[in-house]
Amino acid sequence: MAMAMYLCPVPSMSRSRSIVDVKLKNKPVSVFQFNQKQVCSASLSLPNSKRFPILNHHNYGESDAETEFVVVNFYRFAFIKDPAAEVARHLSFLKDLDIHGRVYLNEQGINAQISQAINGHAFPKLKLRYKPSLVQLEGGISHLPLLDPSIRATPLAPSEWRKRLEAVNEINEASNENINTEHILLDVRNGSSSSSKILFACILLAESALNFGYEWDIGHFQGARRPYVDCFRSTSFGLTETEDIASDPLANVDKEKTDILMYCTGGIRCDVYSTILRQRGFQNLYTLKGGVSHYLKNEGPAEWVGNLFVFDSRLSLPPSAYKPKSMDKVSMGELDSKNNSFARCYICGSQVSELRHRNCANLDCNLLFLCCKGCVKDFRGCCCVNCITAPRLRPVLSEHQRYKKWHIYRDLECKAS
Repeated sequence: MAMAMYLCPVPSMSRSRSIVDVKLKNKPVSVFQFNQKQVCSASLSLPNSKRFPILNHHNYGESDAETEFVVVNFYRFAFIKDPAAEVARHLSFLKDLDIHGRVYLNEQGINAQISQAINGHAFPKLKLRYKPSLVQLEGGISHLPLLDPSIRATPLAPSEWRKRLEAVNEINEASNENINTEHILLDVRNGSSSSSKILFACILLAESALNFGYEWDIGHFQGARRPYVDCFRSTSFGLTETEDIASDPLANVDKEKTDILMYCTGGIRCDVYSTILRQRGFQNLYTLKGGVSHYLKNEGPAEWVGNLFVFDSRLSLPPSAYKPKSMDKVSMGELDSKNNSFARCYICGSQVSELRHRNCANLDCNLLFLCCKGCVKDFRGCCCVNCITAPRLRPVLSEHQRYKKWHIYRDLECKAS
């Protein structure tokens, strides 16, 4: 069945809401209100296909008036006969709207993160194009049967996911075991973010870099182990012959009896990777429906530790950004102490005061890493001593700033000289 997922204008509505679900000629539609304009993402119906729009309205910065975002994340697997035409239609509609973000389409569906700012922007620009793979994985994903929901993992609603985790963690605490062979909680998010050559040099100098997982480093579900993987593109859990459970949590597990609970930020990476695991014989596969962002919006910080890494200028969001009311009965001091205790400085290993990454000041490294204030000062915003003497060194940024294009710093240096 042909499918089209698109953004389109809708008539004014009597009730002003940020996001509502409506029916338009028996087709599922999600309506988003950006300032005074209402926009919807609509799709032709396809049996058992997935579409998870997640909206987050968030203030971030030194003052609420400084930066305010409305961010919408969604994806759907469904056949698109002419993705080039869909790209053109999207571009035509969005050209007059102040919307930034990333929208990727191909024959298998759509993957998108978009925003319109009240002040500032969550994304530097709009990137809307055809992309051979909706998510990056070695070997591509075009050959995977992603349109068949029976091959993907069983999605668990946030409330059901929470109950499962609570039960598993109770069993682990009662048995005093670090490894549960009946249930595996698998974090399939990204690992280290840096160029491979520079990263290798940094690894030789920073032992903590040997265990990857920059998303895990600022937040994860209780009981989830830090993923030993460079990035999702190179994920190979359950696909190799290794018996080392430290590098592969699925090594030596019973494929027919072990429950594999998978989670990621928005859900799409879990759907892709569960399809691969199903083909490899894993029977009991479960994913968190809508990802961590959907979970925090519905369940708050229950069973979650820390913040959530997001792929825009904010980088890190606390659970309160998704469900403020859930924090009313929680002591923020106790929560901050609990949430930050696991996070360590990439350089010296001390506890960090803020769950937010910074990029290495060395442009050719650009590693995302956690860093204490002392090491930021001593290493001039770099991740290691090698990077301090790099030729393309950017200035040290303070607080929540993000680096701009290299030519800006290069031109300033030229003017100063």
